[in-house]
Amino acid sequence: MDAFGQLLVNLDGLLGGAFWFPYVLLGVGLFFTIYLKFPQIRYFKHACKVVTGKFDKKDQEGDTTHFQALATALSGTVGTGNIGGVALAISIGGPAALFWMWMTAFFGMTTKFVEVTLSHKYRVKTDDGTMAGGPMYYMDRRLNMKWLAVLFAIATVISSFGTGSLPQINNIAQGMEATFGFEPWHTGGVLSVLLALVILGGIKRIAAITSRVVPLMAAVYIIGALGVILYNIENIGPSFASVFVDAFSGSAAAGGFLGASFAYAFNRGVNRGLFSNEAGQGSAPIAHASAKGDEPVSEGMVSILEPFIDTIVICTLTGLVILSSGVWTEKFDTHFERSSMTIVQGQFSEDNTEQREALYKYLNGQKDHGIEIYNGNINVVQGRAVNTDFTVIHSRSIGEDIRFGITPRHVYTGVVTIKDGIPVDNSISIMGKSLVHSAELTTKAFTRGFFGENGKYIVSIGLLLFAFSTAIAWSYYGDRAMIYLLGSKSVMPYRVFYVAGFFWASFADTTLVWKLAAVAIVVMTLPNLFGIFLLRKEMKESINDYWTKFKKENPNEK
Repeated sequence: MDAFGQLLVNLDGLLGGAFWFPYVLLGVGLFFTIYLKFPQIRYFKHACKVVTGKFDKKDQEGDTTHFQALATALSGTVGTGNIGGVALAISIGGPAALFWMWMTAFFGMTTKFVEVTLSHKYRVKTDDGTMAGGPMYYMDRRLNMKWLAVLFAIATVISSFGTGSLPQINNIAQGMEATFGFEPWHTGGVLSVLLALVILGGIKRIAAITSRVVPLMAAVYIIGALGVILYNIENIGPSFASVFVDAFSGSAAAGGFLGASFAYAFNRGVNRGLFSNEAGQGSAPIAHASAKGDEPVSEGMVSILEPFIDTIVICTLTGLVILSSGVWTEKFDTHFERSSMTIVQGQFSEDNTEQREALYKYLNGQKDHGIEIYNGNINVVQGRAVNTDFTVIHSRSIGEDIRFGITPRHVYTGVVTIKDGIPVDNSISIMGKSLVHSAELTTKAFTRGFFGENGKYIVSIGLLLFAFSTAIAWSYYGDRAMIYLLGSKSVMPYRVFYVAGFFWASFADTTLVWKLAAVAIVVMTLPNLFGIFLLRKEMKESINDYWTKFKKENPNEK
């Protein structure tokens, strides 16, 4: 698994972690925003009217209403990215990462408008009478690039695991274990059965469930978040200020946080923003293709609301909870994940300015840091190291009170061999105090409000509802892609494998799962961005035609 983890790190470095990816993603959104004259602002009010069904007509083709399609798409985006993803972005990129999540959402509102419109326009009716759409259909039917459509569909299937299944249950299980003490595989087993029961019912059952769950989960989470924000109201101003001040300079060291450069905060903020709202990824168009209607542009306008609700509203609440509570710079007793940990040569202290600067350079990929990775043996007696020639770095902080164990409850005595900064023996666990990330960080933050320790239950319930609904939506995305690739007969085997993967991820390494998701997202996103850019002129023509027809049919509407 270490080798696989390193492979994912290398792939992420070439794709999502590469310097050029955020510029491509934001660049396409910026281009369409200017090219279409800021549709995310001009059409926002109209989108709200469309989603209420004000302009619906009878007997239109489709499987769901506008609201149900929006709810299904939102259930696919409002997930661990809003709870664990924001926390992960801040934990590795500092407050500046939140700013770049906002930018990704703002320009992503236009990107999503374009991809949904084109996908709805070229959708098809399947053998079982349901609608199937998505970028693979406009790539095939309009661009005549079947090779690109196949590539996208394959990436969608992969991403349904990397985005929709694996990280969702992983975060649910982590939260349930931290809050209620449930074993991860117990949580995974119960929810896997429920997932199977839901997805077997197809899009109509999925839409019926998500249209009820999404409003409920949003209300619960918002109430809990406001309980922390209002409790720490005096810190809101400084928190907002740090987001904007650090946006173009990077986040300086604070507390246990060793700091993040501009490049790191920018890259991780954009990457996490994409994971959160999926604008440009091409996933939401698959859900919107099921909506009843004969006006693709109107369905595209509905999708403008998604990044706004998902990132501008919910992710901002999560970010302010974490920043205002101050937990993102505090160290907590935790189990060190191998994928987030490295052991370096020598003893380092946060109080030593030169040492802290060296670690800053090392963690941000800068040169001349002088840090050497530890290779050698650590002698351990009753869980404590005898030699002191090493430092454990975990979650971009210096680990303290280090203990070694076979399990968290059984201390270790013997020799621990370290190779390339990681214990060779996978059975040996390392515990201690360090910064935490993902859902664990958000859980800590929610206990610093009016609800006190009970705040962790809000995160657990929110995480359960958010993540489970995301897994439901992504199963639909995957089975539509399988229909395109191999036909309707391939759907059932896919669903079985999807549920099995869902169960496995409940007890897998958290960081490893996030790395898989990061790679899968980019593999899916790039073909879609390329395709919608090629159809930019058709998109503008479609908008003009829509408004011409709309004004004739609704002369009193503005």
